[in-house]
Amino acid sequence: MKNTATNGLFALLRAALHGKMEDTALFARCDEACWGEIYRRSSVQGVLAVAWDGLQMLPGELHPPRALLLEWAFNVEQIEKRYRRHEAAVTRLAAFYHKHGFPMMLLKGYGLSLSYPVPSHRPFGDIDIWLYGRQPEADRVVARELGLRIDEDKEHHTTFLFDGIMVENHYDLVNNETHSSNRRIEQPLKRFAAQPGESVELGGVPVGLPSVPFNALFLLRHAAVHFAAVNIGLRHVLDWYVFIERNAGKIGWEELYALAREANMDRFLGCLNAICVEELGLDPSLLSPFTVDPKLKERVLNEILSPEFSAPKPTGLLPNMWFKTRRWWANRWKHRIVYDEGLAGAFVNSVRVHLKRPKSISA
Repeated sequence: MKNTATNGLFALLRAALHGKMEDTALFARCDEACWGEIYRRSSVQGVLAVAWDGLQMLPGELHPPRALLLEWAFNVEQIEKRYRRHEAAVTRLAAFYHKHGFPMMLLKGYGLSLSYPVPSHRPFGDIDIWLYGRQPEADRVVARELGLRIDEDKEHHTTFLFDGIMVENHYDLVNNETHSSNRRIEQPLKRFAAQPGESVELGGVPVGLPSVPFNALFLLRHAAVHFAAVNIGLRHVLDWYVFIERNAGKIGWEELYALAREANMDRFLGCLNAICVEELGLDPSLLSPFTVDPKLKERVLNEILSPEFSAPKPTGLLPNMWFKTRRWWANRWKHRIVYDEGLAGAFVNSVRVHLKRPKSISA
């Protein structure tokens, strides 16, 4: 259920995305506590800097208290600094791979940020890469030439620290060990990954960006599985918004809807589209017609904003195992709109994967 603070946050995001503020009257009712809640929510949801962009379009008399404004500005500056650090790391990593003959494609993260009104205001953590099937060979070169430790204890990628930033070097594009439906999605994803997309030059080195068909399916599946497992933030919704706005005329909606139905995530896709249209003001003409259950859409939105399962994560192996079991049970309704496997089979398979890689239990 939305309140003034939630409505205010969406108004700021719409202003940032559309370049104009249309809901100034809303902020005349926003007191110090309301602004504090907008700030807190935008931070938790990963959209603090984007909300700041919307805030700049409000007249000064409707701004939050000065102390909060200064704190907000400081944290946006930190997001920008982290972005520049990541951009520099991506540039150096691309140069290293280019030198050794490995073409590199960026997944999510930096490449997706380029579709935002202010790229440096889209936070991202890890550097996700695809080396067109040459991951094992490239990891050996990284270990030999840079002396970096390669962690192979993950389900669908290896990891290593590069300039202090985690790099996820994918050998599969989705986690094929936990859900059988992921294995079916992996096939079109690898087919789409082979299609040429755009590229960006970093330090004089061309770096590949995913094709539109790849990103459409990959971003959808990535958001869906994270939503089902734990939750997603509004940043994931904004990712979907900016991707559609930039590429609407190139998206093969018929194929995407068919793949979503096959994987049983068409209802989740409908909710994601509806949130973009109804809360963020996406032009519905950019989308192919879709169906949505209004009640399910509201539940998905409320889950993003305020998760139904919000118990704090404990420490220790057994408490963490019990925590994850409780979370899985609480999230079973989300499983039903993301996966096509039965709950019991999916649970058994998840336990098997965790036992195969015990470190994942405490992750």
